[in-house]
Amino acid sequence: MPKFEPCRAFAWCIRAACWCAAAVILPSHAATLADKAKESGCINKPAVVEGETYRCMTKSGAAYFNVPGVRGNPDKGGRQSASPSGFPKVDTATQKGRDDLRRKVLTEELATEEKLYSDARTAYGNGAPPPTQEEQEVPQKYAERIARLRQAVSLHQKNIEALKKELAATR
Repeated sequence: MPKFEPCRAFAWCIRAACWCAAAVILPSHAATLADKAKESGCINKPAVVEGETYRCMTKSGAAYFNVPGVRGNPDKGGRQSASPSGFPKVDTATQKGRDDLRRKVLTEELATEEKLYSDARTAYGNGAPPPTQEEQEVPQKYAERIARLRQAVSLHQKNIEALKKELAATR
């Protein structure tokens, strides 16, 4: 059994008392969000990543840091963060032209897909197109053609849905 050493036990008690006294007596050195952002070299307002972890831009790129005890997003309020300096900007007229061109291309693609869908449905013939001479002799080929036609109809349906969704999302 270890021998009891009063000096060692007393030293432990003194250390523990010092730590407790320092925590109670001395002011807290917990950094605020602004202090931590300044210390990290942020050039914009930090945004919450998750919990107590924040992200901001520095001259050398993105910086991540934690601020214990601080929660919430400093960028709340529905506003967008400012673009970094030197970020290319497009004037309104140019952007409108691009949006109009995108809408036109999507509309043309939708018309093409609708035509292909119609053709595929006609070829599919409600799942019972007439078999060719070769397919009458080899029924497996007929089944393969029906599967390809069914797949084509399904593909064009999905493409039409996706294009309509994209068109609905355009401004």
